[in-house]
Amino acid sequence: MNKQTDHEHMHHHEEHKMSQHDMHNHHNEMDHSMHQHDMGGMDHSMHMGNFKQKFWLSLILAIPIILLSPMMGMELPFQFTFVGSDWVVLVLATILFFYGGQPFLSGAKMELKQKNPAMMTLIAMGISVSYVYSVYSFIANQFLHQHVMDFFWELATLIVIMLLGHWIEMNAISNASDALQKLAELLPDEVTRIHSDGREETLPLQEIHAGDRLRVRAGDKMPTDGIIEQGSSIIDESAVTGESRGVKKEVGDTVIGGSVNGDGTLQIKVTGTGESGYLAKVMEMVRKAQSEKSRLEALSDKVAKWLFYIALIAGLITFSVWLIVDDFPTSLERMVTVFIIACPHALGLAIPLVVARSTSIAAKNGLLLKNRNALENTHDIDMILLDKTGTLTQGTFSVTGVEVIDSTYSKEDALKFIGALETSANHPIATGIMNYLKAEQITPYSSENTSNISGVGLVGTVNHKTVKIVNEKEVRRLGKPIDTQLIQSYQEQGNTISYLLIDDQLIALIALGDQVKPEATQFIAQLQERGIEPVMLTGDNEEAAKNVANYLGMANYYAGLLPEDKERIVSEWLQKGKRVMMVGDGINDAPSLARATIGVAIGAGTDVAIDSADVVLTNSNPEDILRFLDLSKQTRKKMIQNLWWGAGYNIVAIPLAAGILAPIGILLSPAVGAILMSLSTVIVALNALTLKITK
Repeated sequence: MNKQTDHEHMHHHEEHKMSQHDMHNHHNEMDHSMHQHDMGGMDHSMHMGNFKQKFWLSLILAIPIILLSPMMGMELPFQFTFVGSDWVVLVLATILFFYGGQPFLSGAKMELKQKNPAMMTLIAMGISVSYVYSVYSFIANQFLHQHVMDFFWELATLIVIMLLGHWIEMNAISNASDALQKLAELLPDEVTRIHSDGREETLPLQEIHAGDRLRVRAGDKMPTDGIIEQGSSIIDESAVTGESRGVKKEVGDTVIGGSVNGDGTLQIKVTGTGESGYLAKVMEMVRKAQSEKSRLEALSDKVAKWLFYIALIAGLITFSVWLIVDDFPTSLERMVTVFIIACPHALGLAIPLVVARSTSIAAKNGLLLKNRNALENTHDIDMILLDKTGTLTQGTFSVTGVEVIDSTYSKEDALKFIGALETSANHPIATGIMNYLKAEQITPYSSENTSNISGVGLVGTVNHKTVKIVNEKEVRRLGKPIDTQLIQSYQEQGNTISYLLIDDQLIALIALGDQVKPEATQFIAQLQERGIEPVMLTGDNEEAAKNVANYLGMANYYAGLLPEDKERIVSEWLQKGKRVMMVGDGINDAPSLARATIGVAIGAGTDVAIDSADVVLTNSNPEDILRFLDLSKQTRKKMIQNLWWGAGYNIVAIPLAAGILAPIGILLSPAVGAILMSLSTVIVALNALTLKITK
């Protein structure tokens, strides 16, 4: 299936002019959506100030508060007071509440706007209740001569611990850079325009309009989508379409902006620039997929949401019951104690510490995590969609084997004859062979009057012998026997085999193809063992796809796909309720990487794919995905344990703080509540550090 026709319909679009600069601006809002997508539950906080700076300044403000105020009404051994120390605490706590608490208050506002209270709302409720109540207790103690307990100590420690948790987490996740800028950078900055009188001038790309004629030299990138008017060349579209072998293009064929011109100089007529071009369409799809990707809720957010409702209801019930049996100040104090105890000191650290630990383990195993929820959301993946070129295969069309059939010739000699004919040919097989000879440092013989035999191959005279390089069909027609075992493994991998005939004797064969990565077979087998279905997606032709799928033992594959097809397939599986991981490396994979439950980019691929993904395999080894699956399992296990430690103590502490056992004389003193709280924080931290995966 020829790629050029695949893309033709992409050009029947109104043609706008759009500069690279505009391209960046046009998608600036994407940066925001990427952060949303990157940070999951804590996305709101990402752009709300620098957590590191906020943490250190808040810590400086908190130290005097901790030294000067009692912990839930209990004097601590290191505490001291002086005349007016209450005023100092009030001023510092007010600054701390509005400065250090700002990300949580803003985050809570966002969550409530989305009708989805979670971690931010819970923290905001805890700090707001403790601040407002402490101000009330300050007024009561100073001016009304009552003795009311304040919660300034809790306010300070809660804000500082939560800021620390967020800082650890943000630190652990590398921020996504702007995928769209990378897309725009695929196009050259300057282009050569040809005027009607033949004069050439160099212009910035943004000054080019549809209908202009451009000169594209050998080895240059196509500046825009267009139609070839003069010249022919083999064009490398692998970065754009994923097709591994170079595509031969003649006059009248379409070219895609961002693909690389091979060895011929071309004159093209511009059909699409900027936003009507192919790359811009891919950009638009990536942007859409990222903004629509269902926000998979972080586990800690779900727990925080439940905790918020439980604390709110428990607090209101506590207040009502105590109001009936006692006075207003007591019932208010009980309610506030419930709110403070429910506020998750440990929960704030439970997840960030695990994320930080698993991120560093991942990095050591060649995995770069870009989305904080990637590990949590991988545990129950049903299927893995794998791009063929560059993921399961090496991604280059090269020599995979040379077999000598007539032993009177050496392998090197056979290659010198093959090189003699191929040196002047202009097609992907010839390029692959000549690259191989160069790498092996073999100088080919010289050939006289080489010519093309239509549909068969090449013929020429080398060292006074008639030499032919032909396809299998011709060898069979000449009645030469072929050892099927010799060619079987090459055919299984979808290789193209060419045969060398010297004076009509079959001398050798040379196989070329996109080599299957040596580790791919085992990787597919292990996925199937785990009950995960591997499916291959490729822009390559049906024949090549079928051979690779059979060779790897994969039942399911799709061939001849465009970027929108890949994204459509991912969407279809998602709609069927499947949790889908997509693995790819090219620009054509970017939209589906953004759309999938988890997008995994191969590190040797394009920056665009890397920026659309949740995880990057820095070693380009598909087997690292198995490590990622193991790490995900372990991480989730630790997260669940930590959430039980971090939130579980509330199961005991909230009813006790509410005074459920007051009738038999047991009332949880706030001090015991604070000790329980600190204890759960320590357990959570130690548990996170024990996370590891076995190699």
